[in-house]
Amino acid sequence: MKLAHITTRPPHLVSALEALARRADHQEEAQTLIDELSGITVLVAKKFTNERTADGLLEAFHLTVGCISLGISQANIPQDGNAQLSFLLHHGAEYVFQMGFRHIKELSALPFTVFVSEFDNDPFVQQRDIKVLFAEICRADPGASWAGDDVYKRELQDRQNNQKIVSCAKWLRQKHCAGPVKDTDLDAHAVIAIAVIFAIADDGRIVARAGQKEIERLIRRVREAPPDIDAGWGALLKKIPPTYHPILRECMDEYRNTIIKKILSKARIKAVITEIQNFYACSELDVDYD
Repeated sequence: MKLAHITTRPPHLVSALEALARRADHQEEAQTLIDELSGITVLVAKKFTNERTADGLLEAFHLTVGCISLGISQANIPQDGNAQLSFLLHHGAEYVFQMGFRHIKELSALPFTVFVSEFDNDPFVQQRDIKVLFAEICRADPGASWAGDDVYKRELQDRQNNQKIVSCAKWLRQKHCAGPVKDTDLDAHAVIAIAVIFAIADDGRIVARAGQKEIERLIRRVREAPPDIDAGWGALLKKIPPTYHPILRECMDEYRNTIIKKILSKARIKAVITEIQNFYACSELDVDYD
């Protein structure tokens, strides 16, 4: 039986310092870096941990090591100690730390989920999210393996994908057949689901928000005269910017043999509407009362 290959590596800052230690005359540069790292650690402790306790200072030091390592990892330089050291000495530890922290702030500005709330703009919530990401990605023990830059890459990819989905939903809301939907809260997956479901009727409308009765009318209509689903979806795609096509096509591929098949079946209309409300339209479906 083969054992899994596991690659471990120290934080990039540690690799750079190890390269510095191998230099013949490094005392002056080492002292400069020590002074810079000490100053950064105190500032991090004051803002994020606790500068009055040993545990707070140790945590701040670990965050400093990881944040500088993140800055180095995103600098597009060869991943070896000498190159990393040259970059660090050329720019200074504080500058590289700021580079890393800027990546954290930019990451926190991207949506963690595809549900958007007015609370996302609350300064307290924004600062909390930065602090959580900072700790999750940048905490690095100099004596242990570190993979914060890999965590950053995965999180960035996930959030960029969320951003595309949210942008697609916002575009659909702006083009809603009854006028732009202006709610501050947004369930992006639900908006896209509604648009894809209603597009099977191929009536030229973009539907981003619907009520129960409107869904009931759609179901009765497509059961009475089975539509050309591909034609309806093709017409929807022609109206939408190409950048959003992959998102919509993925949704269409998923729904073709699930909810669309159920809409066209002989299943009770009330049961189909309940399923759409619970698993597809969710909070984007307006509840109709008699």
